[in-house]
Amino acid sequence: MRWNLRLTAANKGIWKASELQRSLAEHGLVISAGKMSGLWSGQPVSLKLDDLDVICVVLGCEIGDLLIPEPQKVTRPGEANISRTAVGAAAPVPAVVPKRRDGRSLPPA
Repeated sequence: MRWNLRLTAANKGIWKASELQRSLAEHGLVISAGKMSGLWSGQPVSLKLDDLDVICVVLGCEIGDLLIPEPQKVTRPGEANISRTAVGAAAPVPAVVPKRRDGRSLPPA
């Protein structure tokens, strides 16, 4: 999914995160400056469904305006996991796994 808050807000005439933050607070959703910054400029890691309801009410939009599906990013069963390495690019270096000298295994990481 692609998070589309900024464009949706701009289409409704809201150009600043602080404007949206004030409107959300007026509707009972108080968001910290840090979380608002993440919602405005990035992809949220988690978001409550109730919060999405308030955002949709404030922006007068549907959930499909905020969350854009990207089905091409989903790996389907039977598809090969094709590496997208540029031609001439160096192959990735495998990770070095430390080993104990006494032969015992390391604790799980």
